[in-house]
Amino acid sequence: MAFLELHGLTKRYGTITAVDSMTLNVEKNSFVSLLGPSGCGKTTTLQMVAGFETPTEGRILLNGRDLSAIPARERGLGIVFQSYALFMHMTVAENVAFGLEMRKVGKAERARRVAAALDLVHLSHLADRYPRAMSGGQRQRVALARALVIEPELLLLDEPLSNLDAKLREEMQLELRRIQREAGVTTLMVTHDQSEALAMSDRVVVMERGHLRQEDAPFEVYEQPGSLFVSNFLGKSNVYDARLIAADATGSRLVVAGREIAGPAGVTLPPGDVALVLRPERVEVVAPDAALIEGRVIERIFFGNQWLLRAGTPFGEMLISRRNSGRAEAAVGDRIGLGWEAHHIRVLPREEARA
Repeated sequence: MAFLELHGLTKRYGTITAVDSMTLNVEKNSFVSLLGPSGCGKTTTLQMVAGFETPTEGRILLNGRDLSAIPARERGLGIVFQSYALFMHMTVAENVAFGLEMRKVGKAERARRVAAALDLVHLSHLADRYPRAMSGGQRQRVALARALVIEPELLLLDEPLSNLDAKLREEMQLELRRIQREAGVTTLMVTHDQSEALAMSDRVVVMERGHLRQEDAPFEVYEQPGSLFVSNFLGKSNVYDARLIAADATGSRLVVAGREIAGPAGVTLPPGDVALVLRPERVEVVAPDAALIEGRVIERIFFGNQWLLRAGTPFGEMLISRRNSGRAEAAVGDRIGLGWEAHHIRVLPREEARA
C-alpha cells in the first residue's frame, strides 16, 4: 500500500473540470513533483490534498487514513507556499515555533524542536533575525523549517523556488533535496519548471488539462516520453512527419521527406503515418561522409555551457544542442553534416502529434 493514494480525484468548477479522475500513488519518504503548464490542475490537486479545496469526486488516503472528512488544520501536513507567508513582526525562531504554539507544545519541547529545525536548514545563527532582513533563499529555508518542525506526515510545496533568481534557485534545489532526505519526510511539490522537477524528484507526474499524462522516474520520463506533449514539455524536441515501413524487435524503418532511415527497436505501432521525435542533444555534427543528412546553419546561440544551432535540413528546421568544448561552433551560413543513433528516435502516433 502506498503512503499517499489519490483515487479518481476530480475537481469541477461548474462546467470546467480542473482535475479529471486522477489516480496516483506516492511512496513513503519519496519526493514527487506535479509538473505541467499553468491551468493543468497541479495546484488544484495539491490544494485538495491540503484540504483547501473539496474534491468533487474521488478519495485521498494518507497512510491508510481517509482525509475526506478531516479539516485542513487537523491533517497534520507541512505546507510551504510560493510567497513563504512568514510573519514579518516575528523573529526566525518565533516564526518556526508558531505551529508548535498552536498545538500547545510545551516550552522546553518547543525550544528543542525549533533548534533542531533551524539546524536542519542551517539557520541556527539567524534565530533572532527578522525575515525582512534576510535574503530570499534564507526566507525560503525559514518557511521550510516552520513546515518541518511540526513533524508532518506529508510535506506540500507550492512552487517553493519560483521567487528566487536563477542562480539561487539552482543552489536551493540541492539544498531543498538535502533537507527533505535528512528529514525523511514524504514530499509532494508543484512546479512548472522542468529542470527543477527532473533535478529534485524521485518521480515526476506530468499533467495536462487536468489529466495525468505520465508518471515515471525523471530519467525515464525524459528519455521515454509517452506522448508528444510530454516530450515537448520536458525539453526541446525536433518533430517531423514520417511513415513507418516496418518494425520488429531488432529495429524499424522510417521514411522522412522521401528519405529512408533506420529507427528504434520495439516500435509497436502498425505501418503507416507516424511522428518522428528527436532531441536536439542527440543530434551530432559529423563529417560529410558520415552524415545521415546535411544542413545549413540558420542561427547560432551561445548559452555558456552549450551552443544551440538551428539548421535548415531536408526534414525541415532542426535544433542541435552542442556542449561547449572551448572552440567556436559552425557559423551562420555554414553547411554541416548531421547524424544520430537510431535508438535515440522516438516514434509516436501522427494523430497525437497533431493534437
